[in-house]
Amino acid sequence: MKRITVFCGSSFGTEEIYNEQAVLLGKTLAGQNIELVYGGANVGLMGAVADGVLNNGGKVIGVLPNFLRSKEIAHQGLTELIMVESMHERKTKMNDLCDGVIALPGGFGTLEELFEMLTWAQLGLHKKPIAILNINGFYDSLIAFTEVMVNKGLLKDVNQQMLIVSDNIDDLLNKMNNYKAPTVGKWIEKQEL
Repeated sequence: MKRITVFCGSSFGTEEIYNEQAVLLGKTLAGQNIELVYGGANVGLMGAVADGVLNNGGKVIGVLPNFLRSKEIAHQGLTELIMVESMHERKTKMNDLCDGVIALPGGFGTLEELFEMLTWAQLGLHKKPIAILNINGFYDSLIAFTEVMVNKGLLKDVNQQMLIVSDNIDDLLNKMNNYKAPTVGKWIEKQEL
């Protein structure tokens, strides 16, 4: 993997370990010469992971919608900042630029981004590894809920298994590097669109 997109909160949350792990993830990516693609902001966990990469000699590409730039949250120290018109264009660009995705703790936006990438994978639109860094059990309830989806017949087990989970950065990156996408698509293939 040459570039990883990270989705995470624009806030720090209530536990200092979220910030510590965001910075450590950035440092680890830089140390493995993996570029970061993220939402382009200088706030919260978003800013922490970007600073973790930049402060350790790595490269960071931010993708920010124009309407957020006016709120003065754009990170000024990035390798590259790409401005787009909409949130949808932002996600599409981030997907185009990356070889895999990691979600850190976050709110509705983080979940929406994570699930869109999972949905695209389920539909066969990409074969990238999608992962959760489950810091201090933040995503335990969500992971349990995906099991409920499988048990109730609304999600195939093979699709639930696409979601890579670990609470350890090195283990997570190792799992992502060894990921093999399912050969069974949901209904359609990309060339049919």
